[in-house]
Amino acid sequence: MTWFDGFESRSFEVNGACIEARFSRVTPGEVQRPALLLLHGFPQSHVMWHRVAQHLSAHFFLVMPDLRGYGDSSKTAGLPDHSNYSKRNMAHDVVAVMDALGVGSFNVCGHDRGGRVAHRLALDYAPRVQKLCVIDIAPTLDMYDGTSMTQPYMEFARAYYHWFHMLQPAPLPEIMMGANHPETARAYLHAKLGGWGSAGLGYIEPQALAEYERCFCNAEALHTACEDYRASAGLDLAHDRESRAHGDKVRCDMLVLWGERGVVHRLFDPMALWQAQCSGLVTGQAMPAGHFIPEEQPEATAGALRQFFS
Repeated sequence: MTWFDGFESRSFEVNGACIEARFSRVTPGEVQRPALLLLHGFPQSHVMWHRVAQHLSAHFFLVMPDLRGYGDSSKTAGLPDHSNYSKRNMAHDVVAVMDALGVGSFNVCGHDRGGRVAHRLALDYAPRVQKLCVIDIAPTLDMYDGTSMTQPYMEFARAYYHWFHMLQPAPLPEIMMGANHPETARAYLHAKLGGWGSAGLGYIEPQALAEYERCFCNAEALHTACEDYRASAGLDLAHDRESRAHGDKVRCDMLVLWGERGVVHRLFDPMALWQAQCSGLVTGQAMPAGHFIPEEQPEATAGALRQFFS
């Protein structure tokens, strides 16, 4: 399959950052397609959507940015309060990209960390979001609040140990992940991509894996990934609690997808938790995959997204 055939890339200077994004090429006189913003997760980049995008390109104007701190986007040092890597600020980044592309309202789908950015985006920019899909996550606040040292949450702590490791003060997590040793960083990356029910790296095409290695296995990327998680355990929780205290919910319809071999659905009830945070219609389904659903099941993922967003 051709690598991102029919797409172009551009760097966007927005919100004090450089955000790299790939988006559908538009020909003069072309009928306008509905816009769909696709947000990747850890430890990847927009490249994770490459096969899904080929299945959806005829139906949507696709926008696939690298989130701040990932891929080829800015990897500036975190602020003392980690606010530049809060999901609110990352949502601001990608909305600014949509503004630069002249897109008013749009659909949003996020996997993993991208799902958490998408959730915050749907709260902070509700009039802009037509529909929302989150893939293999439960709400951040519920996941942190539900963690304890008793079963079954010991399984969650084992599977998501990085949530608690990466939020520790710099630079210890970065050093342990391989900031000063590229081969250690590569081993860490491979372990993450091959875990969470994925049963190895066979689902990733070599070109995609090479991109993940290029973008992740360096000191700057490891630091900014940790900053993402530090913000998630601090400001992001404060923002989520504030939203809930005000009664703010996702207003649009939601689609929730999770992997049959993943961890989240065994420890949490994604449907019930997202229904509690959405005033629209929430539908969902399990996918025959581990955590990295869009790459493990690209045709099935594209089919579910096309049916929901069309």
